[in-house]
Amino acid sequence: MNIVETSGLGLRTRRGWVYRDVDLTAASGELVALTGPPGSGRTSLLLTLAGRFPHSHGELRRRGPAALGQVAGVHEPDPTLTVAEHITERLLLLGPVPRRRRRLVPVAAVRARRAYRRDAYATAVAGAGLTDAPLDPDRYGRDLTPVERQVLGLVLASLGGPSLIVADDVDAGADRPEREWMWGALERLADQGYAVVASARAVEPGVAATAHRIGDPAVPALALPAEPTEVPA
Repeated sequence: MNIVETSGLGLRTRRGWVYRDVDLTAASGELVALTGPPGSGRTSLLLTLAGRFPHSHGELRRRGPAALGQVAGVHEPDPTLTVAEHITERLLLLGPVPRRRRRLVPVAAVRARRAYRRDAYATAVAGAGLTDAPLDPDRYGRDLTPVERQVLGLVLASLGGPSLIVADDVDAGADRPEREWMWGALERLADQGYAVVASARAVEPGVAATAHRIGDPAVPALALPAEPTEVPA
């Protein structure tokens, strides 16, 4: 089932196009990779897909809730909290899954939200399928590497049991082994039934992702024109 679909999607401001003419679908269990040159509007498009940023042209249809992973400058770890504290705080804020929604939420997310009084970190990481994650539960947000920030973002995003998970610049600041691990982690999330859309400079060879390139060099896009508008989950 398609979780997100766009047709002719675009965002134009007084300064010009941020992104334009985007036709994209992401289904349950599918990993979609957005690539494009700097300034192509990848971040703005990801935020639009997740319902956190507007669009001015075309159509966007999304089924079910969306969650943000790491998006620099928009959705980042708290520098004063440890990894484990981030997870415990998120679980407390989410609370138990309402009975009427349990069939719609991945089993792993339900288990993690039940376990916040026990070993929340281990349950959350296992629920996201990232037991081999390069992540120290006692490490503070301010000390996380770019890859660790991405991993924490994916774990936190999975806790709410969304239909769609988006993450930005997943290969930024990563060496080749880290990039290979990160794409593998994204594939595992998709295998659990999430629709996953991630932006990157390029897709690692052999990754089972549907690549979608945006940004026409003849029509340069703009940087984010304004702060994104938060939409309640």
